[in-house]
Amino acid sequence: MSKKGIKRHEVLKPLSRHHMIGLHLALKLKRAGTKESRWTVNQIIQDAEQFWKPDGLRHFREEEEFLLPAYAEVGDIEHPLIKLMLEEHKKIRASMDLLLKQSMATLEMNELGHLLEDHIRREEREIFPMIEQALPEDKLQQLAPYLH
Repeated sequence: MSKKGIKRHEVLKPLSRHHMIGLHLALKLKRAGTKESRWTVNQIIQDAEQFWKPDGLRHFREEEEFLLPAYAEVGDIEHPLIKLMLEEHKKIRASMDLLLKQSMATLEMNELGHLLEDHIRREEREIFPMIEQALPEDKLQQLAPYLH
C-alpha cells in the first residue's frame, strides 16, 4: 500500500471513513488495561458506545442489506472472504453487546480490538476491492443513497 492510502470508489467512502473511526477504537480496545493505554476502561466503553450506537450497527446493516446483495448479483456470495466477513459481523455484534453491558474483562477487550482491526483491514484491503471490481459503475452508483 502506498503512503497515499487505499483508493476507494466514491460510493464506498462513507463506509471507509467509518472504518477509520473503528480502527481508532480497535487501538483503544487492544491497549485496554495495559501500560500503553492512555484511556480508562470506562472511557473506552464510552467511546465504543458512541462508535456502535447507532453508527456501527447501521454500518453492518448497510454492508449486509445493500452492499452484499448488490455483489451477489454479479459475484460469488459464497466466497470465503464474504463468509468470513459475515461471521466476524456476528462475533463483533455479540462482543460489542457484552462490552456495552460492561460484562467484558480487559483481556476480552484486547481480543475484540484485534478482531475489529483485522476485520476492518480485511474489508478495506480485500473485500471492498473485490466488490468494486465486480460491480459495474451503474450498480455502484445505485448504492450511493444507502451507504452513509
